[in-house]
Parts: sequence; structure tokens; C-alpha cells
Amino acid sequence: MVALEADTRVDELWREYVATRDHELRNQLLVYYSHLVKYVASRLASNLPQNVEHADLVSNGFFGLIDAVDRFDPDRGNKFETYAMQRIRGAILDELRSNDWVPRSVRQKHRAIEKAMTKLEGQLGRTPTDAELAPEAGMTVAQLHNALTQISNAGLVALDEVVTSASSRSESLALIDTLPDRSDGPSGQYERREMKEILAAAIDSMSDREKWVLLLYYFERFTLADIGKVLNVTESRVCQIHTKAVMQLRLHLQRRLAD
Repeated sequence: MVALEADTRVDELWREYVATRDHELRNQLLVYYSHLVKYVASRLASNLPQNVEHADLVSNGFFGLIDAVDRFDPDRGNKFETYAMQRIRGAILDELRSNDWVPRSVRQKHRAIEKAMTKLEGQLGRTPTDAELAPEAGMTVAQLHNALTQISNAGLVALDEVVTSASSRSESLALIDTLPDRSDGPSGQYERREMKEILAAAIDSMSDREKWVLLLYYFERFTLADIGKVLNVTESRVCQIHTKAVMQLRLHLQRRLAD
């Protein structure tokens, strides 16, 4: 009953804010959803070097929350929490990128693995195994696993991260922005179905272990440690599997957006 009353109050807040754009109502919404900033910042911090301050992530993420509140349209039928977490994460990552703190060697490994993935997938018609991918990227399997860990720790890949737009190499958008909302009409609904088919086809080409990692991490909100217990592997190995799977999904999306 209490939860229902709280939800009703938030709905009323949104209706009043959208109608009036009152600054005080905006502040109330920001306070109510501030926990999302802490959640996203903590989730990102677990995969970042220790020299990155958690307080800085929260501070930058709050700008993403402000942007989300200002841009969100409740009438479109989307869930605010999902939309806001994309914006919060984007704001944090934008600031990290602007500081260019990722080592050049990690970026080079990232590009080498992506290039090898693209080539092998074209040849094999499926996601390459680690044993197939490593020599094509000029690495041993152990070196590949280490590189995937470094790429993950650098925050270079995530399913809700950005993909590059074909129209501008400098323009980027969040995965959520590639999915039209319900108000976009028949063409938007077609694009939504088409994007889902692209993602489904990409996931279907992966190993069962990669599929489970994506499902548990993004849909069931398991931690990497929890997924490791389910799959009976170490947390670091889950991190490597996750990074490889997400890189593959992003390549699928980038190729499709370039068509």
C-alpha cells in the first residue's frame, strides 16, 4: 500500500512537472531518483582503476540524471529508470573519455580483437571461440583473456554503452536511442522489431556461456561474482566472457547502422 501511494505521488509529480516545468518539482524528482546515480556509479566503479574517485563518478552521473529528467516524456510509455540509467552512465563515460585515461596499449588491443572478430565471424558465420580468436588477434589464449580483462577494467565496452553512428564517426548514441518508442508510428515499430532481430541473431551465434552471462548480468541484474557461482567459474573469467560477448554485439550494431 505504501509503495502504491509512492508510485501514485511520483506519477503526479511527473504530470505536474511536464505541465509547468516548475523548478521545485524538478528538484523533487531529482531527489527521488538520486539513488540511480549511486547505483550506476558503483556498478561502473567496480570495473575501473582505483585511482578513479567514486565521488567524481557520482558527481558526473548527476548531470546525466538532470538531463534525463529534463528530456523524459512520460507519455511515450517508456520506463524512466531505464532511460535515466542510460543517460547517467553516458554522462560518466563522457567525462572519463574527455580525460583520455585509457592506456594506448589497451586501446590497441581492443582494436586488434575487434578486427579479428569481424574477420572470423565473416569466415565462420558465428562468434569465434577464444582458441580461434587469439591467433587472429596476434595473441595467445592467455594473452587474449588478459586483454579482455584490461578492456573491461578500462570501461571500453558495455551493452548499454554507445555505438558509433554511420553518419558521423564523431557522433555516438546509447543503445536505448537506437530503439524507437511506441509513439513513433508504424515505421518506428518496424525499426524496433528489426533491431531486436539483429540483437537476437547476434546472441544466437554465441556460446551458451556467453548467452547466460548477458542474460544474468543485464536482465537478472546478477553481479559478476554471482554469475561466476552459477557457471562455476571465477569472477575474472566471467568478466572476460562478458567483455567478448558485448564487443560482438556492438560490432553487429555498428555494421547494421553503417548499412
